[in-house]
Amino acid sequence: MIIETAQRTRQTSEYYFSVKLAEVRKLIAEGHDVINLGIGNPDMMPSVETLEALTTAAYQPQAHGYQPYTGTPAFRKSVADFYYRTYGVTLDPNTEILPLIGSKEGITHISLTFLDPGDEVLVPELGYPAYRAVSQMVGAVVKEYPLREDHGWQPDWHAMESLITPKTKLMWLNYPHMPTGAPATQELFEEAVAFAKKHRILLCHDNPYSLILNKKAPISLLSVEGAKEVAIELNSMSKSHNMAGWRMGWLSGAKEYVSAVLTIKSNVDSGMFFAMQEAGAKALGNSAEWHSERNAVYQGRLEASEALLRTLGCTWDDKQEGMFLWGKLPDSTESAEALVNSLLVEKHVFIAPGFIFGPKGQRYIRLSLCLPKERIWQAVERIKG
Repeated sequence: MIIETAQRTRQTSEYYFSVKLAEVRKLIAEGHDVINLGIGNPDMMPSVETLEALTTAAYQPQAHGYQPYTGTPAFRKSVADFYYRTYGVTLDPNTEILPLIGSKEGITHISLTFLDPGDEVLVPELGYPAYRAVSQMVGAVVKEYPLREDHGWQPDWHAMESLITPKTKLMWLNYPHMPTGAPATQELFEEAVAFAKKHRILLCHDNPYSLILNKKAPISLLSVEGAKEVAIELNSMSKSHNMAGWRMGWLSGAKEYVSAVLTIKSNVDSGMFFAMQEAGAKALGNSAEWHSERNAVYQGRLEASEALLRTLGCTWDDKQEGMFLWGKLPDSTESAEALVNSLLVEKHVFIAPGFIFGPKGQRYIRLSLCLPKERIWQAVERIKG
């Protein structure tokens, strides 16, 4: 006898990478050397100071007990200092910051906090699949908003006016944008805040890529005057600090929003391991030179990835930021799915098809910069061969 699962399991499909990586593992088990350019899994190390802080803190007697739901004061202060130093944004470490076990869980906590069944959520037509999946899991209605390819993949604010109804409650935004690499701009954030205020919706900005291959000073949505009235920002140490497996992130916003999310979160999990928070606080103090050195490595990988796209006949926007490269397929290529499958089976090179991020990605592919440049060049040679 098998007990029937809940309805939400039937309206949410298994994450694409979960399925595809099983194929990758099968090929590896058969003895093939698969070059995986599909996943954004940082392969470089955290700073030495971060690891030293982790080790030292782990030996403290109080390190292994339960920690506060709101995180340690030292970690929250380090986030506030990081925001002021990096973005020029002032946050109250006691009331406007909530540590998360990775910012991905924040998507779920925010949705559980603010959405009732039938509420409508604005989700970009190309974006992180979790925005859509979690909205559906909590019973909300997903409405895709258009991104203008001819305008740097920015939201089409005029078209979005027609999507607003009395049930519209929340909007997801993510710049630098994944998967297109479209950069964040102050003008974009000002338009987003004005739109949210006009329609009285909660604006949720996901900001994990602002320090990677950024061509200008990184910015935060919360730098816009009055943003805290209508916005929450998620941020993460996964990409920017090479700590993806640590599951460390936070959300920032007005005290009222943070307290509301805490009501849900405190019933779901507990505080992060003390030693991780101590190490995270140290990591958030990494020097500008540390980040520059990592970006120099990413730049070398970007150049190799551009050569790979060139080999496939793709075109791309050279203004992209973040840890991926988004390429448009030539007309001569049948489809992204066919290309991805043939490269995996015949060349043992795995790349991500654009359609997993939304229907508008049908003629696109995405490359991750999370492998040494030598491996990416090896993939180029395989494809040429």
